[in-house]
Amino acid sequence: MIGPGTTAPRQFTFTTRAYMAVDDATGEPIGLDDVNTRARWLLDLVTAAGAELMSRLWQPVTFDVLAAGRDRQDRRLPVQGHVAAARLGWNPHYRDGVYVPSRVSRVVTAQVMATLRTLAYRDTAITALSERFDPATGRIAPPSAVADWVPLGFARGVRRQLVARSRRIDGAPSARLRITDVQGPPQTSAMARLSAADRQLAQLAVTGDELVLTVKLPTCPAPAGRAQWRSVRVTATIPGHLNGRAVTGWHLPTLALDRKGLLWRCAATELVPACDLGSATVAVGVDWSPSTLGAAAIATQTPDGVVSDYRGFTYDDRGLGTKLARLQAEGQLLQRKSARLTRLAATAPSEVRVRLEEKIAVLNEHRTAVGVKRGKINRELGFHFARQVTDYAEAAGAEMIAVEDLTTLEPRGHGRVNNNRAAQSARRKATAALAHTAAGVGIAVVTVPARGSSAQCPGCDEPLARPGGYHDAWCPGCRVGGNRDQIAGVNLAKRALLGKNKVTRRRGQMPAIRVAEHAPVRRSRDKTSPTPRRPRHRRVRHSLPTATPRMGVTPKQHVPAPQASVWDTVKPAPPHGDAGSRDTRTSHLTATLVADSMRST
Repeated sequence: MIGPGTTAPRQFTFTTRAYMAVDDATGEPIGLDDVNTRARWLLDLVTAAGAELMSRLWQPVTFDVLAAGRDRQDRRLPVQGHVAAARLGWNPHYRDGVYVPSRVSRVVTAQVMATLRTLAYRDTAITALSERFDPATGRIAPPSAVADWVPLGFARGVRRQLVARSRRIDGAPSARLRITDVQGPPQTSAMARLSAADRQLAQLAVTGDELVLTVKLPTCPAPAGRAQWRSVRVTATIPGHLNGRAVTGWHLPTLALDRKGLLWRCAATELVPACDLGSATVAVGVDWSPSTLGAAAIATQTPDGVVSDYRGFTYDDRGLGTKLARLQAEGQLLQRKSARLTRLAATAPSEVRVRLEEKIAVLNEHRTAVGVKRGKINRELGFHFARQVTDYAEAAGAEMIAVEDLTTLEPRGHGRVNNNRAAQSARRKATAALAHTAAGVGIAVVTVPARGSSAQCPGCDEPLARPGGYHDAWCPGCRVGGNRDQIAGVNLAKRALLGKNKVTRRRGQMPAIRVAEHAPVRRSRDKTSPTPRRPRHRRVRHSLPTATPRMGVTPKQHVPAPQASVWDTVKPAPPHGDAGSRDTRTSHLTATLVADSMRST
């Protein structure tokens, strides 16, 4: 039973890096560069074996077995991927003369099984969509049953694949298609999920504020025996933001390599305040906005009905949205250049082809760097947005936060460029960050239907007018209005409060409300929503050292270049004697003398 003061376990992830490594048998220190090299050999073995197993299992019968969920003895397949693969006889193969421990094979099969189980849903959907696809018109007929419904974005992607296939076969009618008919096996990432193994391959210990990982790594690219696998004890620091949190368990990390070396993607279990959705009376609705990342508003359920002050706040992305749009346009330009040079290189002479391939490699490298930068900005944007909304909900005393279901949200009607820009926004990352941040203070995040949230009045459920343009909303009947996104936030909060007893929970997903119910939202004249804290930003200027003025030369005021970013928060004002300070005010006498000197010249 959930009550005040109760806690619930939840898992979260974080990343860290090692700063020290020693040989587990001898205790001699090992350089981190050597550890990175040996980890690369391990990842190469895992990646090669995973790609070989994936290509061997890329058959329709594989997805038939996964969809049935039964083995040869008609037993239910276990949840653990490596155990299910062992029952089915799906074992990886390695090169001749290479020895790989069985625990490493567990890692390989667990990663491949996770990918295949994810694609089993896509295989079923492609089969259902291909049966309703008309090669002559290139259209997919509407589904006849509710079970055949798929998200519109997913259906459009499958339709493009079916159209491309029909062009290759000259529009001939095809039989029942599978995922193996329209696409090839996916590429596996270079990583090693140590959680699929046991203590014989990896162990994790916590000592104070450090994580000590003991893992077996190969000593050469192609180990020929067990002696060429040696244990290494690697030590990393627990990130500072985890200090003081009620962590009850630390789990084995996933190893990956990036430009800085070996990266640990760790998971841990902690205790957070439990939330009872059935007793929630205050909800915050978050609407994804095309102009900024999102806006929030509050609705309260009282004995007299649902009330709201129709006020909220709009998230300030500090200019990061504009930077993301610029990086997206730059990445698309690099992609077009690379595609054009690739087409030219296909028919160019050998000498020209070599130069074109060098340019293509440079363009691809720049495009990858742009993608990495976009990923970092998206992560920063998502967690900053999550912290702002969580503080807003906590100050209002809300028990849950309602966000739009991203599977039913589709940007359209704003032009090709703006639709693509909205689709590339960090909404999914912001949703995950919001669920993680809000759970730490005992606030649950639920998804609600998005249709009509910005177009219908929360009071009378009638279409809203746009007297001031796209971002303005007004209901003549209820005499309420304001910012379009904040009105949508009231609708989302109302749907969460009305459907709090009909929440659907699925493993690995956030609680969801599938049906949008309506009840009039009465406008409250009292201010129920808190005023969000917004840090002021000011450009800070620093003066140059005072120089001795030369005789007979009119001194000029030195205005140096700014040394602080516009994102820096307010700092103490510099002394009034500084020439570059904005707080410095010129006296009336000084202004008069300057004016007289200008007239005299």
